[in-house]
Amino acid sequence: MRNTFKKGERLKSRKLIEHLFVDGKEFKSFPIRLVYLQIDHDSDFLVQAGFSVPKRQFKKAVDRNRIKRLMREAYRLQKNTLPKLQDKIYTKKHVFMFIYMTDTVVSYKDVEERIRKLLERFNRSIIQ
Repeated sequence: MRNTFKKGERLKSRKLIEHLFVDGKEFKSFPIRLVYLQIDHDSDFLVQAGFSVPKRQFKKAVDRNRIKRLMREAYRLQKNTLPKLQDKIYTKKHVFMFIYMTDTVVSYKDVEERIRKLLERFNRSIIQ
C-alpha cells in the first residue's frame, strides 16, 4: 500500500465539519486531540481527515502551517494501521479532525508518536 494523502481524503466539507463537532467523539493525547465520527460521505475513501491549529495559540500563519504539515505527514505514514484500510470488507466511513492544543511547537517525533497513539485508541474503540 502506498502512503499517499490524496485530495479525496481531505476533509473540506463545511457541513461534515459542523456535523463532526456536534456529534463527534474524541480522544486526546496531549498536545493533539482527535475528533471522529462515523458518517456516510461522498468520498471514495473510507476516511477523510482534517488538521487544525488554532490562531489563538499561533498568530503567525507560518507556524500554523508547519504544525499542520507535521500532523499530515505523521497521519499519512500511519493511516495504513487503521483496520478499515487494510480490510476491504469493512465499509464504514469516518471523518477525522486532528486539533493541535498547545502553544509550543513540538518535534516531529512527538507529533508522530501522538498520532500513532490516537490511531491505536481509535482502532481499539472500533473493535469493541
